[in-house]
Amino acid sequence: MAAPRRDTRGIVAAPELLARVRFRRRSPALPLRPYVEHYWLIDWDLPEPYTSQVVPHPCVNVVFQRHADRPAFGEVAGVGLELFSQTLVGRGWVCGVQFRPGGFRPFAPERPVTDWTGRRLPPAAVFAAPPGPDAHAEVADAVADAARAVVQPADEDARVAALDAFLTPLLRADPRVLAQAGLAMRLADRIRTDRTIRRVADFARAEGMSVRALQRLFAGYVGVSPKWVLLRYRIHEALERAAADAEVDWAALAAELGYSDQAHLVRDVTATVGVPPTAYPR
Repeated sequence: MAAPRRDTRGIVAAPELLARVRFRRRSPALPLRPYVEHYWLIDWDLPEPYTSQVVPHPCVNVVFQRHADRPAFGEVAGVGLELFSQTLVGRGWVCGVQFRPGGFRPFAPERPVTDWTGRRLPPAAVFAAPPGPDAHAEVADAVADAARAVVQPADEDARVAALDAFLTPLLRADPRVLAQAGLAMRLADRIRTDRTIRRVADFARAEGMSVRALQRLFAGYVGVSPKWVLLRYRIHEALERAAADAEVDWAALAAELGYSDQAHLVRDVTATVGVPPTAYPR
């Protein structure tokens, strides 16, 4: 699998964030790499609060956090539908797992990924417990142990090893789930990389699927519709262009990204980040 991404796509005002925190990405253990895009780690020690914002990818994240004013904790963050903001205060650490779009279901196969979309939940509420009267408590204890191990101020390799140790036992080997997850990941990645994909119906036809079958697959394994994924990757591209070049030709970019006209692109960007694309660089 490819090495972790080096871009900052989706991070609003990335240079400002990176000037205030220590941010890096790491690869997971080999058995996890088909499903996990990367681990991401952020450490900060700030003299004053700073609010970071992200236009979420169509991915599930598992996040372990430690803040100066509260105990370590973990949570599962489903695909975020809105602009995500978090205020960082004082000193703290965050260690996250970003799954590939479609890659989370093998770790929690009992329920469709749409069940987690737009939600942030304790891991023990998401990962199924083995049979037994004390199973839920055992999962909760394992999550608490993982949270402490991941976010202790130890060296970075120890944090990565703790993430590996937490995730590896959760990976299920059900052949059907793995096959469907593989298909969902392939199709989502094609939407991300293939600029010729403009319409979901045409994409489904090219893949030999009905639109309904494609929608069911994405609901169960990605957590959002194929149309939503297509739109979100367009928005990421538009924001990256806007941040890099204040003189973007928006009409030309709209056509390149598959919009029928510039007005549609402007509306989508404004709805996502709260300002029109021409104001975004400021």
